[in-house]
Formats: sequence, structure tokens, C-alpha cells
Amino acid sequence: MTKKQALRDFQTRLAGRLQSAQAQSVSVAWLAVVLGRTRYLLPLSQSGEIFPLPPIARVPYTQAWFCGVANLRGGLVGVVDLVTFMDASAAPGRIEQAWAQARLVTLNADAGVNCALVVDSLIGLRRQEAFARVETALAGSPSWFGHRFLDAQDQPWQEIDLYALSQTDRFLSIGA
Repeated sequence: MTKKQALRDFQTRLAGRLQSAQAQSVSVAWLAVVLGRTRYLLPLSQSGEIFPLPPIARVPYTQAWFCGVANLRGGLVGVVDLVTFMDASAAPGRIEQAWAQARLVTLNADAGVNCALVVDSLIGLRRQEAFARVETALAGSPSWFGHRFLDAQDQPWQEIDLYALSQTDRFLSIGA
């Protein structure tokens, strides 16, 4: 099995588990992702579908973190590079291979924003029980950062409140 096929199979299984978890209201709480080199948790109730990175049409005169628009299931969706949104100096940091492995995670329709976020990789689903400690977000963190979790290996995981993020003035102002 090629790496590409294995990655597609993993994504298919993960998407199936995500839909199953949302439908059954099991104790799975987050979609675990990597942005840059940092681990993040996206609440399942606020996340939508996962897609491989499709062709993205650039939109002129927009912020560097706004990648453009993509056709997902026949609808145009704004695509945001969350790494660049959080740190503008990270914009030129990705190499082409990293883009090839990236995925899009749409926001739940309840957010009221037709948007997808670029994530560098998907790790899987996480429950509260997967973490040893819960802390408040670090001082100076954005208002849309939720709790900070530490797993059994003391690896930090930062929760992102997607609804709060999607309503910030900066996120809604894509024009350059």
C-alpha cells in the first residue's frame, strides 16, 4: 500500500469516526490536529467535514492568511491558513510537501461562517480522559484559545474555540 493510499484510508476512517461520534454523542470531545509544530484540539461540536486540500483560487487584495476560495461539495468556501493567521511570520515556512499533506477542516454550519481551516496534519479524536491535566490558556493568548491540556507525556494541547475565532473582527476582515 502506498503512503498516499494509506493516508486516504486513515482520513476516510477518521471522517467516519467523526460522523459516528457526532451522531452518537459519545464522550469524544475533540479533533486533534497539528498546526506548524504545535498540537491543537478542535471541538467536534464546532468542526465540520475533513477534506484533502483541493485547488484553491487566490483572491486578490486579501490578507496573507486568507488562502482564497475552494470548491467543496459544489459550494465555495473561504480557506484560512490558521498557522499564518496566528503568526504572520510563518507564511513562507511551509514547503510544497507540507502543503501536499495538509487537510481542510470546515467549521460547523452553526458558526455562521462558510469557512475551512488548513491543518498540517490530523492526529485523530481525543477524549477528556486522554489528558492528565487541564490548565487555563497561557497569559497573552488569543481570546479564542480555550483550555490548555497536558497529556500523560506532558505534551501540551491547546483547545481552539472555533465559534469564538470565527466571530473575531480580525478573522472576519480578510481584505488587505
